[in-house]
Amino acid sequence: MDSAIGTYICQTIDCSKPATLQCPTCIKMALAPAFFCDQECFKRYWPIHKTYHKKQEEQDDQKNKFKFTGPLRPGKISARLFVPDHIKKPEWYLSGQPTEEMKSKLQQVVDCKTPEDIQKMRECAAIGRGALDAGHAAVKAGVTTDEIDKIVHKYIIDHDAYPSPLNYNGFKKSLCTSVNEVICHGIPDDRPLENGDIVNLDVSVYFKGFHIDLNETYFVGEVSESSKFLVEKAYTCLQKAIEMCKPGTMYRDVGNIIEKYITENGLAVNRTYCGHGVGQLFHCAPTIPHYGKNKAPGFMKPGHTFTIEPMINQGTHQDILWTFDNWTAVTADGQRSAQFEHSILITEGGCEVLTARLPTSPPLDFKI
Repeated sequence: MDSAIGTYICQTIDCSKPATLQCPTCIKMALAPAFFCDQECFKRYWPIHKTYHKKQEEQDDQKNKFKFTGPLRPGKISARLFVPDHIKKPEWYLSGQPTEEMKSKLQQVVDCKTPEDIQKMRECAAIGRGALDAGHAAVKAGVTTDEIDKIVHKYIIDHDAYPSPLNYNGFKKSLCTSVNEVICHGIPDDRPLENGDIVNLDVSVYFKGFHIDLNETYFVGEVSESSKFLVEKAYTCLQKAIEMCKPGTMYRDVGNIIEKYITENGLAVNRTYCGHGVGQLFHCAPTIPHYGKNKAPGFMKPGHTFTIEPMINQGTHQDILWTFDNWTAVTADGQRSAQFEHSILITEGGCEVLTARLPTSPPLDFKI
């Protein structure tokens, strides 16, 4: 792999060294590449790794039998990227399990960030914004989402931060890339973007003990008028939700304003995936549904930090999961979906959009 982008991490579970040695069986079988730091690690991990070959064959068989709802098909997924030793890492870096996160009291209690916490989150947000802008600048026909993942990964580690999705519950990439009918959690792969696609880049960063989360949807070349309409409305509904964020606002009311605007425009709000608290934990309380008449508890207070990230569909609000990767959520009818996300801080006088666009951010493809 090009050293300008970074290096892969050794596949051996308890090893975190950079790796360049490839498994010859993976090459022979034309599987996604697997890398090891040296022959010793390769031999030690072989009894486990060889089961990967069988799993990949089974997964390919599942793909062939899977009833896709739209025209998009997955490509090959490359190996996990290396993160330098000096960078502070979350608990799931090697284990893949956010065990402490799930046991935390912050899953039930919304904490109020201190001024010191807020400053760290602003620094984290600046890295997240820069990484998303770097990814955005690379979006064009012919570029793969795997290439964009590498660009975002390099930006984050160059700023001494960690890409939060990497190995979170086993997610293999540093970025989520959701193309066309993918609602969320698309895995970067070797499929080149095509003229007329829309693609969402979802960036999350861990820095100085805090996480931040943001995403945007972009046009690839010339897109249809219906796709333009969808993306513009997805952007606008997030802005309308942010306008109501201030002390005393009920969290359940966020969904009311989003769904009212979206249904008036003949679109649908996905009901499966929600906004969430963010800070010391990647995902925590509060839970913020984006649909109306929900029963989310609590109200906003100064110091609360959370995401709002409505996923807007052209057709049905319903989704299905690509069961062969257990990550990619797509629209049940195969029509397109778009999303924008910000991390929000509630202040005494209203709110601060921690992940706001900058004057230097590449412009969006529509007027804002």
